[in-house]
Amino acid sequence: MPKKPASGSRKKFLARVREHLEQMKEKILAEMDQANRSEREGLKDEGMDTYDLASEERDREISFILSDRERAKIGSIEDALARIADGSYGVCESCGLEIGEERLEALPFTRLCRDCQQDMEREARTQRRAEDDRAGYRKFGSTEADEENS
Repeated sequence: MPKKPASGSRKKFLARVREHLEQMKEKILAEMDQANRSEREGLKDEGMDTYDLASEERDREISFILSDRERAKIGSIEDALARIADGSYGVCESCGLEIGEERLEALPFTRLCRDCQQDMEREARTQRRAEDDRAGYRKFGSTEADEENS
């Protein structure tokens, strides 16, 4: 489906969004860089007792989880910037309709309009419930012999 040319106000909106996304990306990268520097500095400390070492390990695990989340967020931001560049930004990937500017301002890297997002979440909840029901049925329907063999 050919993309319609962006109007003047739409171009201004896209320019604002692009700038916001680039600022978000720079901030995340700076925070990750600072966290990496702090971690390297922390590794230089010697003479730590067992509790300090355990706390340091826990902090590293939390940092690793957060950095994975931040990397995923950067990927989403880069994807949104690419969609702005190719003209597909702001179009719902499910229904093909334009995503409202208010939604894009709140979630600048969203790929779905509000209605399609709600449908997807509803479907996921239904699927989770069905999986929980099946798991519960197996659990309650198992016999002692089944449990001994597992």
